[in-house]
Amino acid sequence: MSFIDRRLWVAIAALAAAPPLFAAAAKKPAHKPAAPIAPLVAASNRPAKKALRPSAKATPKATKAKTLRGPWRVPTFADSTEGDRIDGDDLTVRRAAVEALGKLNGTVVVADPQTGRILTIVNQKLALRDGFQPCSTVKVPVALAALSESVVERDTRIRLYGKTTMSMTEALAKSNNQYFASLGQKLGFERVSYYARLFGLGEKAGLDIEGEQAGLLPPAPPKNGMGMMTSFGDGIALTPLELTALVSALANGGNLNYLQYPKTQEEAQQILPRIKRHLDIEPLISEIKPGMHGAVQYGTARRIGADFMGSIFGKTGTCTDERTPTHLGWFGSFAETSHGKLAVVVLLTGGTGVSGPAAAMVAGSVYKTLEAVDYLANATAEPKPPVLLASPVQASVVGQ
Repeated sequence: MSFIDRRLWVAIAALAAAPPLFAAAAKKPAHKPAAPIAPLVAASNRPAKKALRPSAKATPKATKAKTLRGPWRVPTFADSTEGDRIDGDDLTVRRAAVEALGKLNGTVVVADPQTGRILTIVNQKLALRDGFQPCSTVKVPVALAALSESVVERDTRIRLYGKTTMSMTEALAKSNNQYFASLGQKLGFERVSYYARLFGLGEKAGLDIEGEQAGLLPPAPPKNGMGMMTSFGDGIALTPLELTALVSALANGGNLNYLQYPKTQEEAQQILPRIKRHLDIEPLISEIKPGMHGAVQYGTARRIGADFMGSIFGKTGTCTDERTPTHLGWFGSFAETSHGKLAVVVLLTGGTGVSGPAAAMVAGSVYKTLEAVDYLANATAEPKPPVLLASPVQASVVGQ
């Protein structure tokens, strides 16, 4: 979302208490991902800088200059593998993620939702930093909060403008801002904050992951109002690892596991699920999955192409993080197959062409590559018993 678009949203958000709340943001066409990079070198103990470099052709200077025009100060293209350490990575997954991201400036996190093991992180320095505005991915925890508080049911139709109404399934699939601004007004700041913390926002998602920083939740309602907070994530800083932990909890039925990033292959073999807290949301997950599946089938993530690897559930996000400033493209997702489940989160940063649909295309490439080699079928192992490392959050829900 450009600065001009953002000012328009802020002005309209002031009227969010009475319908119509505000009109849906215009979406720019997604940038087509660049050609895939060269294959991963075999030896995992080789220095990451050599093992994971993109292809030799550098981005033309003219292209670099173009990406820095306008309000954004972060390039759209970069070597996102520089400095990564991969001794504990699953190299099959690593190769798929590196090739999918190509020359785009961003990060890809792939995890096993059942154990919390991070299989790979491309661009670790970006994934582990203190977070970015979540854009429309915030709609997932907001939907769960609204369902939990009985503010709305999945099939409840909310009037947006004129005679137009929309259900939660449609609103998630098409990322409708008015719908989620309405939920924010009904929930209020305290309840939104409670559920955001419950779902792991604003705290480290990993277990002793070196260099990881936590995201941020605002101590007070944003000046632009609850509509902007619950439709674009205003005032929130979300990390790729926090989003990975959340979509993993949706995939496994409600266990918010600590993410674990092994440093060696031996350590990877010893990983047991470490439960941070169990979220009593299993009935709610089935209520939001149709909307997240709809995003891939006909909504904002439809550029993935089609369903494969079983079923894919996801949520896109596109906006401008003014702190940086950079344009952001998010996609948080998980896949369910007969052989297992996989979580893939993509964050793209830069300028023109960066968007949630573009991030979804990167994730789609990861899924397709892994499906082509029957990754989950070959990786299936006996499930390991979980270990509870933290007590469930004990807090009264505001308003009850």
